Amino acid sequence: MSMYARQKNDVDWTSVRRDPAVSQANPQATENLSKQRGSASLSVRLQDVRRSFSVRRADFAAEGLHLQAEARPSPGDLVLAQVTSLGHHARLELANGRRSRLSPGDEILVAYGHRYAADQFEAEIPETLEKCHLVAAGGIASQMLSRHSRVKEPTRIQPLGLLAKADGQVLNVNQWCLSSGPIPPQLPPIIIVAGTSMNAGKTTAAASLVKGLQLSGKRVGAAKVTGTGAGGDYWQMTDAGAEAVVDFTDAGHASTYHLAPREVEEIFLRLTGHLASLDLDVIVVEVADGVLQAETAALLESPVVSSYCRGILFAAADSMGAVAGVDWLLRRNLPVHVISGAVTASPLAVREISTATGIPILGKKALADPNQASALVAACL
Repeated sequence: MSMYARQKNDVDWTSVRRDPAVSQANPQATENLSKQRGSASLSVRLQDVRRSFSVRRADFAAEGLHLQAEARPSPGDLVLAQVTSLGHHARLELANGRRSRLSPGDEILVAYGHRYAADQFEAEIPETLEKCHLVAAGGIASQMLSRHSRVKEPTRIQPLGLLAKADGQVLNVNQWCLSSGPIPPQLPPIIIVAGTSMNAGKTTAAASLVKGLQLSGKRVGAAKVTGTGAGGDYWQMTDAGAEAVVDFTDAGHASTYHLAPREVEEIFLRLTGHLASLDLDVIVVEVADGVLQAETAALLESPVVSSYCRGILFAAADSMGAVAGVDWLLRRNLPVHVISGAVTASPLAVREISTATGIPILGKKALADPNQASALVAACL
C-alpha cells in the first residue's frame, strides 16, 4: 500500500473550473478574471485552485486563512500563484498524480523551493513575492538562474501571496511531515541507488529492482531522499509494486537543494526509519542527480549512509561515467554490487565497463527478474 493517501478535500482542490474567456491570446480576460478572484473570499478561491504534488500532504481548512502579499518566502512555503505565460512546464502535476494542462490566468497552489537540475533548470527562491517561474512539474516556485540549452524558457507565474493563519504563521510543507521516531534495532537490507547524473537511469533501475524483488515474494519499501518535488519517481516505484513509497516531501521538504548535510541525513533517517517500522523485507533508496552534486555527495560521504547501507546499485549513462563513478564510491569504502542505467542499452559499453571494473552489470530486464533481484540482495547481506 502506497504512503500516498487521498485527502478528503481532493475533489475540490483538483477540480478544473476555468473561465473559457481566459486564453494566452486574451490578456485582458486574464486581467479581468484576476480582479474578480481578488474580490472573492480566499476560501471560495481555493475551491478552484489546483493543488500540486509538492504540497499534497498539506491538510488544512481554508477558513481563517489569508494571503500575505508582503513577505520574504522561505523553502517550503505554500504560495497561491497565477500562471502568466506558458513555457517548459505546460502541465501541473496534481496531488493525485494527474498532469493538468495549464492556461494563463489559472491559479495554482505550489511551494517555494530551490532547484538543481543539470538537464533543465538551476533556480533559487527570490527575496520577495516578485514574478518568478514554475521550475518543476510537481509545483515548485523559484527564480531561474540558468537552463539547459535544449529546454524552453520556464513557465512564468505571479505569486499572489503566501498562505498564512490569522496569527501570521505562514503554512509550510514541513508542518505535515512524517513523525520522526527511533531507528528500529533490526533493519531490513537497505540498497542505495545512485548515479552519474540526472537521467542516468537511476529510477528505472530502482523500479526494476523493486519489481524483481516483489515478484520474488519480498515486501519492498522505496524512498527517494533527495531531489525536487515531483511525482514521477514516486509513482514509478508505486507501480513497480513497492508496499510503501515515501520521498523527501514526506519529510517536510519541497526540495533538497541547498540543504545542510545534517538536514539531508535527517531526511534519510526519517524516511528509512519509517519504512523499517512497516515489517518490510528490503528497502530501496534512490539518491537524486549525480555523485558530484553537493547534497548527493554529502549524503553518500556521511557516516549515516555507511552505517546503514548494505549495497549500492550504480546507474550510469556512459562507460567512462560508470568507471569514474564506481571509483569515486569505492574510494569512500562504499560497496558497489551492481552497475545499471542507460549505459546497459549498449553491448559495447557494457563490455568496456566489465573489463574496467569487474562488477556485475544488469539492465532493467535482469533487475526485474526475481532470481537476479534476490541474488543481488543476498550478495549485499
